[in-house]
Amino acid sequence: MAIVQMRKISVYALKKHRKDILEHLQRRGVIEIVCSPFDDRFVQEDTSSQRNVFLKSSAAAATAWEAINKYCYEKKSLLSSFEGRAHISDEDYYKFVSNKDEIMRVAAEINLCEKKQAELKAEILKLENQCTMLNAWLELDISMRFKGTHSTRAFIGSFPDAKDSETLLKELAVKAPDVSFDLEILSTSTDQTCVCAICHKKYSQQAEEALRAVGFSYPPLPTKATPRERLDELKSRIKEYEKQIDDYISQITKNVGMRNALKFMEDYFVMRADKYDVITRLSNSKRCFILTGYATAENAEKLESDLTTKYEAYVELEEPGDGKEVPTVLKNNSFARPVEGVIETYSLPQRREIDPTFVMSIFYYILFGIMFSDAGYGFVMALACFICLKKFKRMEEGLKRSLKMFMYCGISTIFWGAMFGSFFGDAITVISETFFHHKIVVDAIWFNPVKEPMRMLMFSFVLGIFHLFAGLGMLAYKHIKSGHPMYAVYDSLSWFLIVGGAIVYLLSMDMLYNITGVLLPTQVGNVGGILAIIGAVIVVFFSGRESVNPIKRLLKGLYGIYGVTSYLSDILSYSRLLALGLATGVIGQVFNQIAIIGGTGVVGTIVFVLVFVIGHLLNIGINALGAYVHTNRLQFVEFFNKFYEGDGKPFEPFAVKTKHYNVKEDI
Repeated sequence: MAIVQMRKISVYALKKHRKDILEHLQRRGVIEIVCSPFDDRFVQEDTSSQRNVFLKSSAAAATAWEAINKYCYEKKSLLSSFEGRAHISDEDYYKFVSNKDEIMRVAAEINLCEKKQAELKAEILKLENQCTMLNAWLELDISMRFKGTHSTRAFIGSFPDAKDSETLLKELAVKAPDVSFDLEILSTSTDQTCVCAICHKKYSQQAEEALRAVGFSYPPLPTKATPRERLDELKSRIKEYEKQIDDYISQITKNVGMRNALKFMEDYFVMRADKYDVITRLSNSKRCFILTGYATAENAEKLESDLTTKYEAYVELEEPGDGKEVPTVLKNNSFARPVEGVIETYSLPQRREIDPTFVMSIFYYILFGIMFSDAGYGFVMALACFICLKKFKRMEEGLKRSLKMFMYCGISTIFWGAMFGSFFGDAITVISETFFHHKIVVDAIWFNPVKEPMRMLMFSFVLGIFHLFAGLGMLAYKHIKSGHPMYAVYDSLSWFLIVGGAIVYLLSMDMLYNITGVLLPTQVGNVGGILAIIGAVIVVFFSGRESVNPIKRLLKGLYGIYGVTSYLSDILSYSRLLALGLATGVIGQVFNQIAIIGGTGVVGTIVFVLVFVIGHLLNIGINALGAYVHTNRLQFVEFFNKFYEGDGKPFEPFAVKTKHYNVKEDI
């Protein structure tokens, strides 16, 4: 376990080499570039406009690629998310770059076709709405704009509810008793009645007022032609638009061979935008520039050699300061490296801090296995992760690290499941007794937590104490490493004595014998009590050592003794090992009992298989999530709380941050 040594790197080079140097650094992805100092001789360049142009080009390529996929779906397997980015050869890289203008021209055509067909679809929707409205007027064989003849006045419109002609004429007679209407109902529905009403022209004003008084309104889009003629015209236009849409889609799909080129362009312009973003952090003069950043010691030396040789640059390496701007990089063996993601989720250690990854990984795998605690479930998890790791070689590093972690957790689960005698609950016993009429009992190698929960609870507490003591040990190591060995006595050894001594003393008392099954000799218990008192004295006199005032120092020391309650609550927190372990096993047994309800016939066997598979898959998903969450909690709250500060800055190198292709050079 180690935190990698970093170097501050400053590159001084001619401006004519800036493009090549930045591309070289980006493809290697090993240096984090920070803002260089500016003065009267060096200035900062504003590249925001160029960067926005590149981002728009990237978005255009992405939109064109999505348009092709919309009509020519690219088939992918269910596990395609594990495949990672494809590697691109230098030959293909420079081939795409040399043709970027033509590729972007095609992208523009595709996007224009997609835009046009989208506009036509919107227009078709409007026309279809008009067709729906016209359906109510198809009985009208004249124009909807018809207003009457030389001696008559016509009113073509609708009422907002269902009405019959008799009712309408009565209502109109009340409103306009002198007007005689010739009324024809064209269509009726629950929310609309369409009519054509005719009266003598001299009564037109009175007629219109009466009609409006009972809810009459003119149609919103009256047609010059008859409704049926207008409907035929609209349907013809819809067919014409649909044909144009098919033509546009055909133009898009004929470029299906450009799919990879468009994916590359999306990545390429993002790369260029990132490069121009970095330019704003450089100190630039008319002919040269200064680049400042951080790299690991190993990579910094190789960069110095390459930049000096290839680009005639002057490279200066120096030991970075202790500021928080210096990034942290972890380096662990293959066993511990998978849980680095858990550390990053919480917070990386600071550069001068110790890396807790290795010690944490041991407890992480153990605690997860105990909480999941079923050998069958562990086998499924470990096997699934192993197959994915072997099958998908290009998997992204973060996902690969997570799968390795769960694979190790699965192996731990197999071990603890065997120790506790759980394999898909009690599946072997249930299957053998139900289907083969010969009961096979798989005994636990150690003990069965379902049958001996108190023993499991005591084991959980003991493991929790070891976990807490490991945290205190890390604190002691941290103090010794920083040159303060006495602090290890004050802050670590004292609590070892208090907690350890108190436990030994309690185990010598008769009242705890029935619970723990352990009874130490009284003499041993007295020694434990004395050690606890010694630890308490150390805490009282030295936990407030930063205070100069002796009274404040003593009061802080007395308050420090109150920390015993936090250790008690921490130890009790490990009872979750019992709770989650029992939940996994008991729920598995319940599913097994439900599965055999159908009996041993053909139907019963089918029911058994379905319930068994679905039930145990659900149990795996739910309890694996619970084990993951609570294992993290025990690390973050109980373990890290004893020694860990965190707040380290993650290493964010200037690299190729692409979506589709992995463009990177080995260093």
